[in-house]
Amino acid sequence: MAESREKMAIIGAGPVGLGMAKALLSYGIPYDQFEADDDLGGNWYHGVYSTTHTISSRNVTQFPEYPMPAHYPDYPSRDQVLAYLRDYVHHFSLGAHIAFNTKVVMARPRADQLWDVTLASGETRTYKGVVVSNGHDWSRRYPEYPGVFAGEYIHSKDYKRPEQLAGRRVLVIGAGNSASDIASEAARVGVSSDVSMRRGYWFVPKILFGKPFHEAFPLATPIWLHRLLIRLVLKIAVGDYRRYGLQRPSHKLFTSVPTVSSELLHYLRHGRITPRPDVARFDGHRVEFVDGSAASYDLIVCATGFNLDFPFLPKGLVPIQNGIARIYGGAVLPAYRHLYLTSATHPIYGFGPLVTAGGELLARLIQLQDRIELPLGRVLEACGQKPATTHLVHPAAALREMRWAGRLLPVIVPFVERRLRRQIARQAATPAAEAPSDFNPDMKVY
Repeated sequence: MAESREKMAIIGAGPVGLGMAKALLSYGIPYDQFEADDDLGGNWYHGVYSTTHTISSRNVTQFPEYPMPAHYPDYPSRDQVLAYLRDYVHHFSLGAHIAFNTKVVMARPRADQLWDVTLASGETRTYKGVVVSNGHDWSRRYPEYPGVFAGEYIHSKDYKRPEQLAGRRVLVIGAGNSASDIASEAARVGVSSDVSMRRGYWFVPKILFGKPFHEAFPLATPIWLHRLLIRLVLKIAVGDYRRYGLQRPSHKLFTSVPTVSSELLHYLRHGRITPRPDVARFDGHRVEFVDGSAASYDLIVCATGFNLDFPFLPKGLVPIQNGIARIYGGAVLPAYRHLYLTSATHPIYGFGPLVTAGGELLARLIQLQDRIELPLGRVLEACGQKPATTHLVHPAAALREMRWAGRLLPVIVPFVERRLRRQIARQAATPAAEAPSDFNPDMKVY
């Protein structure tokens, strides 16, 4: 068994994992980085379709410390994003630390507060801690409907090229960003393109006032004001969604990721995409919808999202409720030292600024955890923090919170941790007959 007791292990070399690696390298924290694929980029390498462009603009997607090339368009393509990530790795000399074609099959906490990391090769290494950056767009989630569909039935993750849609009657289930892209592509190359939605979505054009959508207003705009301004602009520029055959959204803007697409609304008004309600049942090639209508299809693409999953962690180690990891401070759990979940949240736009700020905060949290005995999550819980209630992150708000956390936590956490340790010691010394009813003397803190 290889020993790397002073090192961290980073799982994943997508945009988040690369940003974490750059931060650890900058702070002098030794680490190894494992990537199951044969190249870096994560979902941008193995997951997205060939015609993908970002849904957030270049300026809010790039890492602040390494801007994208000036000749890149407002919405870079998949190939451009990959080239940029490779340049980022080269510029900051991150490549020497990445082990490609190296899959982590288990990362398990030990009683001595270290972590055993087992690779697909059978090798097990011991690390001080683990940074989980395995992404969130890979574990396919499918809808369930009665009946059997006789045509081809795939997830949006399996869509790669327009040729898969050409000359076919296509139904896309879902109306998020991938669904809109695929339905629009089917409108160009397919026989027909229908999109099924079980609820209303917020659809916003990519360009507002001649600027990318996310730059139409200052990025530091508070979310309540941002929501108000966007709704006002949409009312003027787009109008009532029902005129497009769409349902009105019943949820607030930014409580889910809005669909950023100018094409979907365009093709709806041109009759090239037909909106449909939720599916009622399948019957061979025929699909019946909840409004009583029906149509026949050759291909169904389920753009129905992904499950949050950490297959290399012991089952149940990360509590997940309604698709949300119950973590503290956006990354840690109360029971374990040096476990950092950096892919459990989803920004409503752009990854670069959040990853850079999050990486710096992560490095400081690792240093802070080294200074205290109890798990950092346990201390944050004692400070009154609540576990996450949503996986969505508004970047401007999150950046403000991370700046404050970087300043306050190094001061507050050691003080609270000392008080908590004294409290635990007093409870341990209390005779069993006098112990509080909620005190478990066999409780172990890893």
